[in-house]
Amino acid sequence: MTSLEAGTVVTLDVEREAPFGYFLTNGEEDVLLHNSEVPEEFDPEKSQKVFLFQDHQGRLAATLTIPTVQIGIYDWVEVVEVKESLGVFVSIGISKDILVSKDDLPALHSLWPTIGDRLYCSLKADKNGRLFGKLATENIMREVAEKATRKDFNRNITGWAYRLLKIGTFLLTEENFIGFIHESERKQEPRLGQKVEGRIIDVKEDGTINVSLLGRVHETLDEDAEKIYSYLQVRGGKMPYWDKSEPEDISARFDMSKAAFKRALGRLMKAGKVRQEEGWTYIKE
Repeated sequence: MTSLEAGTVVTLDVEREAPFGYFLTNGEEDVLLHNSEVPEEFDPEKSQKVFLFQDHQGRLAATLTIPTVQIGIYDWVEVVEVKESLGVFVSIGISKDILVSKDDLPALHSLWPTIGDRLYCSLKADKNGRLFGKLATENIMREVAEKATRKDFNRNITGWAYRLLKIGTFLLTEENFIGFIHESERKQEPRLGQKVEGRIIDVKEDGTINVSLLGRVHETLDEDAEKIYSYLQVRGGKMPYWDKSEPEDISARFDMSKAAFKRALGRLMKAGKVRQEEGWTYIKE
């Protein structure tokens, strides 16, 4: 028979009642379901599905609350406490919060999650049975990701930063799109787990997206002008399209008529944002 281990979900029978709760058993080992974990409708004659964890005294205990985060099972959790000497604590819905070790957090404390931030993680247990939060790897994030399409271009998105690099930040959006924020598309680096709001400036062939956290060009510029300017940004500030480009080329790239393209380009030029030269359009420095 498998021994009882923290971080697992098991079905146990009630062995006996005690002044401070009920002892549950698998026939060989007992574990305490504390009175604070016992609901009014509790039926000691029935088998009980429980989640096992170490209580604040380090003893194996049971709860009828089954968290969505378990060993090998990932979900979003919220940061509820930060201790620089240890790491950050997250709530998984049970009476004891779970530590994400400082060893798994960014080297800079300024990039650590703060209270209210969200992390995508599962659980892991050390050799003593203590549970810790386990941050999702890139492979895990790819498994849960959904693919964006060209129709999502220029949409506003909300997401949470899950991977920090020198050149930029990876995030997972509410739609489960994997996004990348290049360092040039943000004013400051988001924290791990921070909620960010931006817009999609490119959709890649694999369905991932590039995101900008910077404000739009100008409030008076319409959607067509914004689409053209966003494309210019992705192209490094230049594109092989101008007001004399062929209508079919414009339609294929921007999904707009030549007349709409010329109007939008005119607004950008009037605003001093772009210039045209020999069949190309450039962002003005």
